[in-house]
Amino acid sequence: MMQSKKYICWFSCGATSAIAAKLAVKKYKDKDLLIVYCDTRSEHPDNMRFLKDVESWINYPIQIIGSKKYNDIWDVFHKSRYLVGVKGARCTSVLKKRIRQELEKTFCPDFQIFGFDYGEENRADRFRKNNPEINLLTPIIDEKLDKETCLGLLAKNNIDIPTMYKLGFNNANCIGCPKGQGAYWNKIRECFPETFKKMALLERELNVAINKTYAGDGKRKRLFLDEMPEDFGRDSKMLNISCDLLCGMIDI
Repeated sequence: MMQSKKYICWFSCGATSAIAAKLAVKKYKDKDLLIVYCDTRSEHPDNMRFLKDVESWINYPIQIIGSKKYNDIWDVFHKSRYLVGVKGARCTSVLKKRIRQELEKTFCPDFQIFGFDYGEENRADRFRKNNPEINLLTPIIDEKLDKETCLGLLAKNNIDIPTMYKLGFNNANCIGCPKGQGAYWNKIRECFPETFKKMALLERELNVAINKTYAGDGKRKRLFLDEMPEDFGRDSKMLNISCDLLCGMIDI
């Protein structure tokens, strides 16, 4: 008898990953399928409410995994004495990628499903190039669904979106992401002032600035959070929730 293919769908508590999970269950629920969430223990508490709502909606369990070595992103920052660099953020590596790889070794999936949305084809291509060992499936791109439409599909199905979206953030990821730039950190200053202050103090402690500026002589200079103007960075507009004809044509 031919062995059944194995699938992992990675859920991130974001809108596109929720729709990807729904589509994965619809197509592969009779296969060997895992829906998995890597918990960094640093996201908004409402993300867990969203996870439970999505779990009920897709009628399929979402497995929660996390690091046994680090408590949260701040634990990573302090222990590694590192925030972010040209190779990315250490917290992403040890709280997400490394945890994902540990599960891959034990479950050995044939295919992995990520919630890249329509418009992120280049990002998906880079992922394939950087992770050639992974057979990537992108159902959101295949269905030509952008993030706004995914938000609309959630609204259509009475799934309340995560609080981070409501506050105006484009993603529902960790509060205090070191990969965020000026507009993001000014939004953190507005919505989560204690997190802003905490990161500003940590920057000074490590003598590392997340942001850069070219103001003045045009040369690149470090810009610490405690000296960043409140109007620094291009403001990111809140995503629209689009439930148009395309939304109505998707049967989920």
